[in-house]
Amino acid sequence: MSGNTFGRIFRLTTFGESHGPAVGGIVDGCPAGIQICEADIQKELDKRKPGSSPASTQRSEGDRIEILSGVFDGLTTGTPIGLLIRNRDQRSTDYEQMKNLYRPGHADFTYEAKYGLYDYRGGGRASARETASRVAGGAIAQQFLLDQGIRLSAYTLELGGMEAERISPEKAENTAYFAPDQSVVQMWDKKINEVKSSGDSLGGVVEVSARGVPAGLGEPVFDKLDARLASALMGVGAVKAVEIGAGKEAAELLGSQNNDPLGKSGFLQNRSGGTLGGISSGQPLLVRAAVKPIPSISLRQQTVDRQGREVSLKIAGRHDVSAIPRIVPVLKAMVALVLADMLLLQAGNSLYSRRPPGSG
Repeated sequence: MSGNTFGRIFRLTTFGESHGPAVGGIVDGCPAGIQICEADIQKELDKRKPGSSPASTQRSEGDRIEILSGVFDGLTTGTPIGLLIRNRDQRSTDYEQMKNLYRPGHADFTYEAKYGLYDYRGGGRASARETASRVAGGAIAQQFLLDQGIRLSAYTLELGGMEAERISPEKAENTAYFAPDQSVVQMWDKKINEVKSSGDSLGGVVEVSARGVPAGLGEPVFDKLDARLASALMGVGAVKAVEIGAGKEAAELLGSQNNDPLGKSGFLQNRSGGTLGGISSGQPLLVRAAVKPIPSISLRQQTVDRQGREVSLKIAGRHDVSAIPRIVPVLKAMVALVLADMLLLQAGNSLYSRRPPGSG
């Protein structure tokens, strides 16, 4: 299986399955001297772990991080950083009745089409459990970004079609659902409970912002900052659409409305979302991801088995009602990995541009 490594210089490779002994990752290319410890990574993992909200599965996983290599006396050494998160609460028997069925909305059918088999125990590599490794790697990237004066925020703009009215990103960190508006939490709670009792699931919209991003990050033409961000977020299983800045709304505007004018103090608005020509503009970076409803629902659904016979399926087991809020730190981690990689790529460009002519 290819496609398990993300990044060109700051690289994360993840491994493990939902019902295997562990998931984990290897971060390669991280500069030496970045202050990091298990507690820093654990803080981010605790935001993603099961049972953290009314919308979450009650699978009991502590998600305790173990740093196996690449850190000494609280500092990165410049060598590969090995990360391990052991699985503690698998119930593979919950999936026995479905081992020969294709679950609607899941990757069972496509994995078998590609590999000739699939891991029916929670989806294997296709499970959201894999994203714990991304959060761990992204936590290291965030520490690197903090050293560069870049700070990320991630928050839920919409849950089940119900939008937050006031956006205060700084408040979302300690608010249920990572809501940027405390007044919407009770409404979202009610919606989650209604949908949960009906056996169905919900989607939503998450925004990630980054402040302090310098102008000049991005590698045109085929490696634009926009393109890398879209790829990073679309690589998260539940994400079905990505917007940068004004996003889809830009298609409905006039050029005179959508262009970001400049004055002596800089840009006067930010419909571009912090990128122009695929390169960061120095404005706050704004990227949104549309998250689909969790496909594992307890309502009966029509499907077929591996022999093509029609079956009525009711999924058992422990499942989230919505990927929100657990997906929020995952999306923040992916943006952090992109920015860390782009910073290191830009550093290489700067070194090359300073060489004297004819030096090779």
